[in-house]
Amino acid sequence: MLPELSPGLQALRDHTEHVLGQRLPPFSSAITPLRATMHHALLGGGKRLRPMLTYATGKALGASLMQLDTPACAVEIIHAYSLVHDDLPAMDDDELRRGQPTTHIVYGEAMAILAGDALQALAFEVLAGDPALQVPPATRLLMLRCLGQACGAQGMAGGQVMDLKATGRTLDEAELEAMHSMKTGALIRTAVHLGGLAASATEPELLALDRYASALGLAFQIRDDLLDVEAATEVLGKTAGKDAAQSKPTFPSVLGLATSRQRLEQLTQTALVTLDELDADTALLAELAHYAVSRER
Repeated sequence: MLPELSPGLQALRDHTEHVLGQRLPPFSSAITPLRATMHHALLGGGKRLRPMLTYATGKALGASLMQLDTPACAVEIIHAYSLVHDDLPAMDDDELRRGQPTTHIVYGEAMAILAGDALQALAFEVLAGDPALQVPPATRLLMLRCLGQACGAQGMAGGQVMDLKATGRTLDEAELEAMHSMKTGALIRTAVHLGGLAASATEPELLALDRYASALGLAFQIRDDLLDVEAATEVLGKTAGKDAAQSKPTFPSVLGLATSRQRLEQLTQTALVTLDELDADTALLAELAHYAVSRER
């Protein structure tokens, strides 16, 4: 189960659900099956950690919810696309996501691939053209570049390649961290960075936020790896024990359970201490750090 959210974070999560639904393409006879598949992938539940990070970052620096809707939605749409493709038989080959059948199980592989493609395109369409985002053109261009890097060869896609190549091999801690800084961490860092850019953050503020997000992203992955070992499928909402079954290197397999928990605690403290560098109300960012590393799914 998910840890209980404070009223402030629950409000952000509810708001995220509302604005995400508004960004999906309208129904038409030609694309109704595609939109239905995209709807399943995007609105089928989830923690909404990444958009909440965007909102919490921007709010800490004085931005309004409306100003943050665009980057928050773009980040979560990218995340949804990545899960659709990760679950495909050629990738992680999973049949369960968020307690529901994965997209390709419900709609078939071809439609799942197309829905993932369409979601990725939609994220950039939203970020490039949504009038709710009131920033200078140069800032919008920087945000687009940041999101592109997060999901490309230097981000999620590159990290996924490293993950595929690592299957059945033994990695050391540095190699494992490098892989997950791309596969998982890049989009978490981008979620925070886009919130900062939307709020006109200064360069020192962006650097501090990046240190926070880097530590949080790695801590999030360690928690994921621990849950894969310790939690049950019905609690996780996805297939438990999958990493070991596929001979994938994880933090518990490389460091052991006890050391993985210690590293998780160290990274959490690093993230929290870094927030002290910001002259802002970072309570929601601190709460999100605790939420990310104490969750049960």
